[in-house]
Order: sequence, then C-alpha cells, then structure tokens
Amino acid sequence: PQSGHAIIAPLISLRVILMSQKDKTSGTDTHTLWGGRFSEPTDAFVQRFTASVSFDQRMYNQDINGSIAHARMLAKAGILTDEEQQAIENGLEAIRTDIRNGEFTWSVELEDVHMNIESALTQRIGPVGKKLHTGRSRNDQVATDIRLYVRDEIDALASDLIRLQYALVDLAEKEADTIMPGFTHLQTAQPITLGHHLLAWNEMLDRDYSRLMDCRRRLNVSPLGAAALAGTSFPIDRHYTAELLGFDAPTRNSLDSVSDRDFAIELAACGSLLMTHLSRFSEELVLWTSAQFDFIDLPDRFCTGSSIMPQKKNPDVPELVRGKTGRVNGHLVSLLTLMKSQPLAYNKDNQEDKEPLFDLLDTLRDCVKAYADMVPAIESKRDNMYQSAKKGYATATDLADYLVKKGMAFRDAHEVVGKSVAYGIEHKKDLSELSLDELKAFSDKIEDDVFAVLTLEDSVQARDHIGGTAPNQVRAAAANYRILLQQR
Repeated sequence: PQSGHAIIAPLISLRVILMSQKDKTSGTDTHTLWGGRFSEPTDAFVQRFTASVSFDQRMYNQDINGSIAHARMLAKAGILTDEEQQAIENGLEAIRTDIRNGEFTWSVELEDVHMNIESALTQRIGPVGKKLHTGRSRNDQVATDIRLYVRDEIDALASDLIRLQYALVDLAEKEADTIMPGFTHLQTAQPITLGHHLLAWNEMLDRDYSRLMDCRRRLNVSPLGAAALAGTSFPIDRHYTAELLGFDAPTRNSLDSVSDRDFAIELAACGSLLMTHLSRFSEELVLWTSAQFDFIDLPDRFCTGSSIMPQKKNPDVPELVRGKTGRVNGHLVSLLTLMKSQPLAYNKDNQEDKEPLFDLLDTLRDCVKAYADMVPAIESKRDNMYQSAKKGYATATDLADYLVKKGMAFRDAHEVVGKSVAYGIEHKKDLSELSLDELKAFSDKIEDDVFAVLTLEDSVQARDHIGGTAPNQVRAAAANYRILLQQR
C-alpha cells in the first residue's frame, strides 16, 4: 500500500483472514514461531485484541528490506551459508511480489507483519527460513521497520513540501506588485504586496522543512542487532546492516534501541507545527474567498456547493485542512501519553504507536498535497485588494515617518497623525484625500511633498530593504528561494 492515502489501510484490512488454529495451507501450528512454552492456545479474542497485522502490514516493504539486510549480514558472519542466504533473499522477494500483487494472505493468528512474512518464508523455502531470525528479535525488528517507514514517509512528505514551496514562490513572484492591506488584529495596518504575504507563508514552511530534516537525521540510526533488549551472543556486524539499510550508524544502547519512540513523537510535534501553519493559511484563504473580502478565487475543483443554497461556493479544502490540525495535534498527545511512565525496555504498549503515527503521516501528506495542487491555481482579485488597502488609513505610519524625517520626534508625530486620522474619520476621507490645508492644520511641517508618501504604491516601494514588502525585494527573495529549493 502506498502511504499518504488514508483510505488504503482500511481497505487492505478487509483482506485479513481469521484462520483456524491450524494453518490452512501447511496444517502446522501457526504458533510454533513462539509458542513452545505454552500449554494451551491463545484465546481467539485475545488473538484479535493483541494482533497488529491489520495496520502494520503497510510496513511489509521495510520489513522485507530489513530481513534481507539481516540475512546478508548473517552470511557475511558465517552464520548462514551463501546458498541459505540466497534462498532466503529469493523467498522474501517472491513474498514482496505477492503482497504487491494482492496475492498474499494475512493471518491475525500470526499477529503482525513480521511473523506473517517469516511464516510465509518458511512455507515457501522450507526449514532454512527458520534460520532468518537468528540474532534478532521482533523488538529490534519492529524498531528498525518503523524507522525505515518513517524515514521513507519523511522523504515523500519533504518532496511534497518542496513542491508547495515552489508554488508559493512562483505565485509570490507573479503577485509582487499586487497591493493589498496588511493586517494586525485583523485590522488594516499598512499596505503590503500579496507577493510579500505569500512569502511569509513560505517562511513558515521553510522552518517546517528544516525541522523534518532534523528529525530525519536523528531517527536515522539502526536498532537492528539490539535483539530483545540486551544484544545477541552471535558475531553480528551492526555497522554492516546499518550501511545496507542506509542508516548513518547503529544505535548505541540495546535497551534504548528497542524502546525508543522519541523519533515518532518528534515527527508528530513537527507535524503539529506544520498543520498549525497550514491552518493559518487556510483561515486566510477562507476569509479571502468570502464575499466580505473577495480578495481571491479558488478553482471550482477545490470547492463544493450547498445542497440548499445554489449560490454557494464553499472553500472546503482549506476548511478541512484547518480541521485536520486537531487530528494531528491529538496524535501528538496520544504518542506522548503512550510513552509516559513506560519502564525499559520494550512493552506491548508500544504497539499503540503505529495507528496514530500512520494516520498522522497520511494526514500530513494529504494536506500538503492538497495545498501543493491548489496554490498554483489561486487567482487574485487585484482591484478588490487595492480598494480594500485604501480603507483603514493604511498610510498613517508613512505620514508619521514623513514628519520624523522633517525633524519631529516620533511620539509627537504619532499624536499628530492620530489627530489627522480622527479628522479623516469624522469627514469620511482617507489621508490621501485630505487637502494640503487640511493636513497643515495639524502640523506646519507638512508640505506639498506629503502626497508622495500617502499613496499605496509609494508606501510599499518605501519598504525597500531585505525582508521588506517592496516589489523588487519580493522578486529578489523569490529568486533566492528558488535557488535554495533547487539545492534540496
């Protein structure tokens, strides 16, 4: 199953077969993988209650990759013959093909993805399949699989995030001259450009990308070889398996290796911040598409209508992304709570890490993909933005700066402009619409050149420095971002 599509897991789960106590294919006891010490079979309800195969089967690719690396290491160490190693690898690749083709039968009685694949391997190649588990435990096996899975998902998510950043940078460059009101407290503050606003969104995403890469770096160590909790007496080579699986190094402590889920919590925290940012974008898009703002238009394919009000065009994608933020935040709390007070080393509690983690990753990828597809199609309503920027006395700060440059202390200038704004409100005029005589009534420092600072165009052009809203600064920032993104 491909990650990033939340519907896949439940569909695949329908294929889980509740088999009898005897394996229907081989007629052998399915619990022989661990049941030698037990005198009675596991209760059927307990089997279903403790099984994880319905959701952890999505890690089959990583499980097979880890097993192949382990088998190669066992052969290198002389624990397996080359023929045995090759038989194991060929068998695992055949199982991988069966799973991809939908021809593999998953058994709840075999509990999880690991035991299902190992059992199928033994059925396929005979007793040599039982040698694969030499020198490892399901504890280090699942710890390895989940790191591999999360690493792959981070890479896929980062790719979508870069695509979204490109879309924002391209749109910002296109809208570098588009004037709109900038807000604080959702009140008109100063005129800015739409391009500048879009690059502010991009700044948030750039930090998200950096956090994801930092999280990836920390998780990219291999637990394989830690075994159950104390390591193994076999002459294994953990550096070799780490290298085969693309890890930077093996983990340093076997107890911590099998019980650590910090990387999952850290990813959830990164995801919560990412969703917080997407939620902020969503709120602005929802506002901007409303009749009250009417700043932008979203394509019909990203909206829905009303069952009763035929005129409605609802921005459902941004609204749903905004709502999914709570879902991701909940998974962060779930994972934090899961690990609270757990003693070393591995505990069955840790099985509960996967469903929130998988859903979190699916949600993140779906939301980022939706935005990466939607942003390039945003159409600005430039005249509406411009007219809105003329309301709310957006150039008041420019008038204050003008007076300061004429030698007035800023606090005095602040008071003068405040009085002129009050006058404008009383007479229903913008500052740019006041006559020179009206303006000079508030300060004799005001002269004919004042009108050059009261236009929206002059206001944005005046912010001509790194990080400013001036159109040429927006274009320069977009060009720099494009270079940065090309290097990723």
